Amino acid sequence: MSTSLQEAHHKHQNTLDILFRNVTRLCAFGVLALLGTIIVSLVVGSMPAIKAFGFGFLGSAEWNPVTDHFGALVPIVGTLATAAIALLIAIPVSFGIAIFLTELSPQWLRRPLGIAIELLAGIPSIIYGMWGLFVFAPLFGDHFEPWINDHLGKMPLIGQFFSGPPMGIGLLTAGIILAIMVIPFIAAVMRDVFDVVPSMLKESAYGLGSTTWEVMWNVVLPYTKIGVVGGIMLGLGRALGETMAVTFVIGNSHDLSASLLMPSNSISSALANEFTEAVGELYTSSLIELGLILFFITLVVLSVARFMLYKLAQREGGNA
Repeated sequence: MSTSLQEAHHKHQNTLDILFRNVTRLCAFGVLALLGTIIVSLVVGSMPAIKAFGFGFLGSAEWNPVTDHFGALVPIVGTLATAAIALLIAIPVSFGIAIFLTELSPQWLRRPLGIAIELLAGIPSIIYGMWGLFVFAPLFGDHFEPWINDHLGKMPLIGQFFSGPPMGIGLLTAGIILAIMVIPFIAAVMRDVFDVVPSMLKESAYGLGSTTWEVMWNVVLPYTKIGVVGGIMLGLGRALGETMAVTFVIGNSHDLSASLLMPSNSISSALANEFTEAVGELYTSSLIELGLILFFITLVVLSVARFMLYKLAQREGGNA
Protein backbone atom coordinates (compact mmCIF):
# COMPACT_ATOMS: atom_id res chain seq x y z
CA MET A 1 0.00 0.00 0.00
CA SER A 2 2.81 2.38 0.87
CA THR A 3 4.50 1.62 -2.47
CA SER A 4 1.37 2.54 -4.42
CA LEU A 5 1.04 5.76 -2.41
CA GLN A 6 4.64 6.65 -3.19
CA GLU A 7 4.09 5.96 -6.89
CA ALA A 8 0.96 8.12 -6.88
CA HIS A 9 2.87 10.88 -5.08
CA HIS A 10 5.73 10.72 -7.59
CA LYS A 11 3.27 10.78 -10.49
CA HIS A 12 1.57 13.82 -9.00
CA GLN A 13 4.92 15.58 -8.53
CA ASN A 14 5.94 14.77 -12.11
CA THR A 15 2.65 16.17 -13.37
CA LEU A 16 3.19 19.39 -11.41
CA ASP A 17 6.77 19.61 -12.65
CA ILE A 18 5.67 19.24 -16.28
CA LEU A 19 2.94 21.82 -15.73
CA PHE A 20 5.45 24.22 -14.14
CA ARG A 21 7.90 23.85 -17.03
CA ASN A 22 5.19 24.45 -19.61
CA VAL A 23 3.85 27.52 -17.78
CA THR A 24 7.31 29.07 -17.52
CA ARG A 25 7.99 28.24 -21.18
CA LEU A 26 4.71 29.88 -22.12
CA CYS A 27 5.64 33.01 -20.18
CA ALA A 28 9.03 33.18 -21.87
CA PHE A 29 7.63 32.75 -25.36
CA GLY A 30 4.83 35.17 -24.47
CA VAL A 31 7.39 37.89 -23.85
CA LEU A 32 9.06 37.12 -27.19
CA ALA A 33 5.68 37.18 -28.92
CA LEU A 34 4.87 40.54 -27.33
CA LEU A 35 8.24 41.92 -28.43
CA GLY A 36 7.66 40.65 -31.96
CA THR A 37 4.19 42.18 -32.02
CA ILE A 38 5.59 45.56 -30.98
CA ILE A 39 8.26 45.41 -33.69
CA VAL A 40 5.74 44.41 -36.36
CA SER A 41 3.31 47.16 -35.36
CA LEU A 42 6.09 49.78 -35.46
CA VAL A 43 7.32 48.59 -38.85
CA VAL A 44 3.80 48.52 -40.33
CA GLY A 45 3.03 51.98 -38.96
CA SER A 46 6.34 53.30 -40.31
CA MET A 47 5.95 51.94 -43.84
CA PRO A 48 4.48 55.13 -45.42
CA ALA A 49 7.42 57.19 -44.10
CA ILE A 50 9.93 54.48 -45.04
CA LYS A 51 8.58 54.37 -48.61
CA ALA A 52 8.48 58.16 -48.88
CA PHE A 53 11.91 59.03 -47.44
CA GLY A 54 13.93 55.80 -47.32
CA PHE A 55 17.28 56.01 -45.54
CA GLY A 56 17.31 59.75 -46.18
CA PHE A 57 14.98 60.03 -43.19
CA LEU A 58 17.92 59.28 -40.90
CA GLY A 59 20.18 61.98 -42.32
CA SER A 60 17.70 64.80 -42.87
CA ALA A 61 17.34 67.64 -40.35
CA GLU A 62 14.14 68.97 -41.94
CA TRP A 63 10.89 68.64 -40.01
CA ASN A 64 8.06 70.51 -41.73
CA PRO A 65 4.52 69.19 -41.19
CA VAL A 66 3.15 71.82 -43.60
CA THR A 67 5.05 70.47 -46.60
CA ASP A 68 5.18 66.85 -45.34
CA HIS A 69 8.97 66.76 -45.28
CA PHE A 70 10.38 64.95 -42.26
CA GLY A 71 13.80 63.88 -41.05
CA ALA A 72 15.02 62.19 -37.88
CA LEU A 73 18.53 63.64 -37.61
CA VAL A 74 17.78 66.28 -34.96
CA PRO A 75 15.85 63.93 -32.59
CA ILE A 76 18.50 61.21 -33.00
CA VAL A 77 21.36 63.63 -32.25
CA GLY A 78 19.43 65.07 -29.30
CA THR A 79 18.71 61.63 -27.84
CA LEU A 80 22.32 60.44 -28.12
CA ALA A 81 23.82 63.75 -26.99
CA THR A 82 21.70 64.10 -23.86
CA ALA A 83 22.34 60.47 -22.92
CA ALA A 84 26.09 60.91 -23.43
CA ILE A 85 26.17 64.10 -21.32
CA ALA A 86 24.17 62.35 -18.61
CA LEU A 87 26.60 59.43 -18.45
CA LEU A 88 29.69 61.68 -18.49
CA ILE A 89 28.35 63.39 -15.38
CA ALA A 90 26.61 60.48 -13.67
CA ILE A 91 29.35 57.82 -13.83
CA PRO A 92 32.06 59.65 -11.81
CA VAL A 93 29.50 61.12 -9.37
CA SER A 94 27.90 57.70 -8.81
CA PHE A 95 31.33 56.13 -8.36
CA GLY A 96 32.18 58.74 -5.73
CA ILE A 97 28.87 58.19 -3.92
CA ALA A 98 29.40 54.43 -3.89
CA ILE A 99 32.96 54.80 -2.56
CA PHE A 100 31.80 57.13 0.19
CA LEU A 101 28.93 54.86 1.26
CA THR A 102 31.02 51.68 1.31
CA GLU A 103 34.43 52.88 2.48
CA LEU A 104 34.44 56.40 3.95
CA SER A 105 31.04 57.13 5.44
CA PRO A 106 30.49 56.75 9.21
CA GLN A 107 28.39 53.71 10.02
CA TRP A 108 25.51 55.77 11.41
CA LEU A 109 25.27 57.78 8.17
CA ARG A 110 25.37 54.96 5.64
CA ARG A 111 21.82 53.71 5.97
CA PRO A 112 19.96 57.07 5.96
CA LEU A 113 22.13 58.40 3.14
CA GLY A 114 21.60 55.22 1.12
CA ILE A 115 17.85 55.42 1.65
CA ALA A 116 17.86 59.08 0.58
CA ILE A 117 19.66 58.22 -2.66
CA GLU A 118 17.21 55.40 -3.39
CA LEU A 119 14.29 57.76 -2.75
CA LEU A 120 15.62 60.05 -5.47
CA ALA A 121 15.03 57.21 -7.93
CA GLY A 122 11.35 57.16 -6.98
CA ILE A 123 10.67 60.82 -7.80
CA PRO A 124 8.43 61.04 -10.91
CA SER A 125 10.20 62.31 -13.99
CA ILE A 126 7.69 65.12 -14.47
CA ILE A 127 8.77 66.53 -11.08
CA TYR A 128 12.37 66.59 -12.30
CA GLY A 129 11.16 68.33 -15.45
CA MET A 130 9.20 70.99 -13.57
CA TRP A 131 12.11 71.62 -11.21
CA GLY A 132 14.47 71.82 -14.17
CA LEU A 133 12.27 74.31 -16.04
CA PHE A 134 11.31 76.62 -13.17
CA VAL A 135 14.38 76.41 -10.90
CA PHE A 136 17.45 74.95 -12.62
CA ALA A 137 17.08 76.44 -16.12
CA PRO A 138 16.81 80.10 -14.97
CA LEU A 139 19.73 79.61 -12.55
CA PHE A 140 21.80 77.87 -15.21
CA GLY A 141 21.02 80.49 -17.84
CA ASP A 142 21.73 83.49 -15.59
CA HIS A 143 24.89 82.32 -13.82
CA PHE A 144 26.55 79.38 -15.58
CA GLU A 145 25.94 79.72 -19.32
CA PRO A 146 27.51 83.24 -19.48
CA TRP A 147 30.62 81.81 -17.80
CA ILE A 148 30.62 78.88 -20.26
CA ASN A 149 30.34 81.34 -23.16
CA ASP A 150 33.16 83.51 -21.89
CA HIS A 151 35.61 80.73 -21.05
CA LEU A 152 34.79 77.64 -23.12
CA GLY A 153 33.00 79.30 -26.02
CA LYS A 154 36.16 81.12 -27.13
CA MET A 155 38.42 78.08 -27.12
CA PRO A 156 39.50 76.61 -30.47
CA LEU A 157 37.86 73.42 -31.71
CA ILE A 158 35.50 72.96 -28.75
CA GLY A 159 34.28 76.56 -28.66
CA GLN A 160 31.48 75.88 -31.15
CA PHE A 161 29.94 73.39 -28.72
CA PHE A 162 29.75 75.91 -25.86
CA SER A 163 28.67 79.14 -27.54
CA GLY A 164 25.21 80.58 -27.85
CA PRO A 165 22.66 82.78 -26.12
CA PRO A 166 22.23 81.98 -22.41
CA MET A 167 18.61 80.82 -22.55
CA GLY A 168 18.89 78.17 -19.84
CA ILE A 169 17.23 75.45 -21.90
CA GLY A 170 18.96 73.23 -24.42
CA LEU A 171 20.90 70.02 -24.84
CA LEU A 172 23.29 70.67 -21.97
CA THR A 173 20.49 71.46 -19.54
CA ALA A 174 18.60 68.33 -20.57
CA GLY A 175 21.76 66.24 -20.15
CA ILE A 176 22.36 67.59 -16.64
CA ILE A 177 18.76 66.89 -15.60
CA LEU A 178 19.08 63.37 -16.99
CA ALA A 179 22.32 62.91 -15.05
CA ILE A 180 20.56 63.88 -11.82
CA MET A 181 17.85 61.34 -12.64
CA VAL A 182 20.15 58.38 -13.42
CA ILE A 183 22.69 58.97 -10.62
CA PRO A 184 20.49 57.19 -8.00
CA PHE A 185 20.19 54.09 -10.22
CA ILE A 186 23.90 53.79 -11.02
CA ALA A 187 25.01 54.71 -7.49
CA ALA A 188 22.66 52.16 -5.90
CA VAL A 189 23.93 49.35 -8.15
CA MET A 190 27.58 50.30 -7.57
CA ARG A 191 27.06 50.45 -3.81
CA ASP A 192 25.43 47.02 -3.77
CA VAL A 193 28.15 45.36 -5.85
CA PHE A 194 30.92 47.07 -3.87
CA ASP A 195 29.38 45.65 -0.68
CA VAL A 196 29.78 42.05 -1.91
CA VAL A 197 33.57 42.34 -2.21
CA PRO A 198 35.10 40.08 0.48
CA SER A 199 36.54 42.09 3.34
CA MET A 200 39.65 39.91 3.28
CA LEU A 201 40.66 41.27 -0.13
CA LYS A 202 40.34 44.90 0.95
CA GLU A 203 41.99 44.34 4.31
CA SER A 204 44.91 42.58 2.63
CA ALA A 205 45.40 45.54 0.28
CA TYR A 206 45.22 47.99 3.19
CA GLY A 207 47.71 45.83 5.08
CA LEU A 208 50.17 46.18 2.18
CA GLY A 209 49.96 49.96 2.49
CA SER A 210 47.41 50.73 -0.23
CA THR A 211 45.36 53.89 -0.05
CA THR A 212 41.57 53.89 -0.27
CA TRP A 213 41.73 54.94 -3.92
CA GLU A 214 44.21 52.16 -4.74
CA VAL A 215 42.00 49.60 -3.01
CA MET A 216 38.92 50.76 -4.91
CA TRP A 217 40.68 51.02 -8.27
CA ASN A 218 42.87 47.91 -8.11
CA VAL A 219 40.81 45.54 -5.94
CA VAL A 220 37.14 46.47 -5.69
CA LEU A 221 36.53 47.69 -9.23
CA PRO A 222 38.14 44.68 -10.99
CA TYR A 223 36.20 42.35 -8.70
CA THR A 224 32.85 44.03 -9.46
CA LYS A 225 33.33 45.28 -13.04
CA ILE A 226 30.48 43.17 -14.42
CA GLY A 227 28.00 44.61 -11.94
CA VAL A 228 29.34 48.14 -12.50
CA VAL A 229 28.88 47.85 -16.27
CA GLY A 230 25.38 46.53 -15.70
CA GLY A 231 24.52 49.51 -13.51
CA ILE A 232 25.87 51.95 -16.08
CA MET A 233 23.81 50.32 -18.82
CA LEU A 234 20.75 50.52 -16.59
CA GLY A 235 21.31 54.26 -16.29
CA LEU A 236 21.91 54.58 -20.03
CA GLY A 237 18.65 52.82 -20.80
CA ARG A 238 16.82 55.22 -18.48
CA ALA A 239 18.49 58.22 -20.13
CA LEU A 240 17.67 57.10 -23.67
CA GLY A 241 13.98 56.57 -23.00
CA GLU A 242 13.25 59.48 -20.66
CA THR A 243 10.41 61.66 -21.92
CA MET A 244 8.80 64.22 -19.62
CA ALA A 245 11.87 65.64 -17.90
CA VAL A 246 13.64 66.11 -21.24
CA THR A 247 10.52 67.63 -22.83
CA PHE A 248 10.47 70.38 -20.22
CA VAL A 249 14.06 71.56 -20.63
CA ILE A 250 15.41 70.58 -24.07
CA GLY A 251 13.62 73.35 -25.94
CA ASN A 252 11.72 71.09 -28.40
CA SER A 253 13.28 72.66 -31.50
CA HIS A 254 13.98 70.83 -34.75
CA ASP A 255 16.87 73.14 -35.64
CA LEU A 256 20.26 71.43 -35.89
CA SER A 257 23.05 73.23 -34.06
CA ALA A 258 26.53 72.27 -32.96
CA SER A 259 26.14 74.19 -29.70
CA LEU A 260 25.06 72.29 -26.61
CA LEU A 261 23.50 75.47 -25.25
CA MET A 262 20.96 75.73 -28.07
CA PRO A 263 17.46 74.17 -27.93
CA SER A 264 17.08 70.83 -29.65
CA ASN A 265 14.81 67.81 -29.53
CA SER A 266 14.85 64.13 -28.65
CA ILE A 267 12.89 61.21 -30.02
CA SER A 268 10.84 60.71 -26.88
CA SER A 269 10.03 64.40 -26.47
CA ALA A 270 9.08 64.72 -30.15
CA LEU A 271 6.65 61.82 -29.77
CA ALA A 272 5.18 63.25 -26.56
CA ASN A 273 4.72 66.73 -28.03
CA GLU A 274 3.50 65.98 -31.53
CA PHE A 275 1.79 62.59 -31.67
CA THR A 276 -1.63 63.81 -30.53
CA GLU A 277 -1.47 66.73 -32.99
CA ALA A 278 -0.23 64.75 -35.99
CA VAL A 279 -2.52 65.22 -38.99
CA GLY A 280 -2.12 63.05 -42.05
CA GLU A 281 -0.75 59.60 -42.67
CA LEU A 282 2.79 60.70 -43.47
CA TYR A 283 3.13 62.86 -40.35
CA THR A 284 1.88 60.07 -38.08
CA SER A 285 4.01 57.49 -39.87
CA SER A 286 7.14 59.64 -39.44
CA LEU A 287 6.54 59.84 -35.70
CA ILE A 288 6.04 56.08 -35.53
CA GLU A 289 9.31 55.62 -37.41
CA LEU A 290 10.98 57.78 -34.75
CA GLY A 291 9.66 55.28 -32.20
CA LEU A 292 11.08 52.44 -34.28
CA ILE A 293 14.47 54.17 -34.37
CA LEU A 294 14.43 54.63 -30.59
CA PHE A 295 13.55 50.94 -30.20
CA PHE A 296 16.47 50.03 -32.46
CA ILE A 297 18.88 52.31 -30.56
CA THR A 298 17.83 50.75 -27.24
CA LEU A 299 18.17 47.25 -28.70
CA VAL A 300 21.69 48.02 -29.95
CA VAL A 301 22.70 49.47 -26.57
CA LEU A 302 21.39 46.45 -24.68
CA SER A 303 23.05 44.06 -27.13
CA VAL A 304 26.38 45.84 -26.75
CA ALA A 305 25.99 45.73 -22.97
CA ARG A 306 25.29 42.00 -23.01
CA PHE A 307 28.29 41.43 -25.29
CA MET A 308 30.53 43.45 -22.97
CA LEU A 309 29.35 41.50 -19.95
CA TYR A 310 29.92 38.23 -21.84
CA LYS A 311 33.47 39.24 -22.80
CA LEU A 312 34.23 40.33 -19.22
CA ALA A 313 32.98 37.02 -17.86
CA GLN A 314 34.92 35.10 -20.53
CA ARG A 315 38.09 37.01 -19.70
CA GLU A 316 37.67 36.19 -16.02
CA GLY A 317 37.32 32.53 -16.90
CA GLY A 318 40.43 32.72 -19.03
CA ASN A 319 42.39 34.40 -16.27
CA ALA A 320 41.27 31.77 -13.80
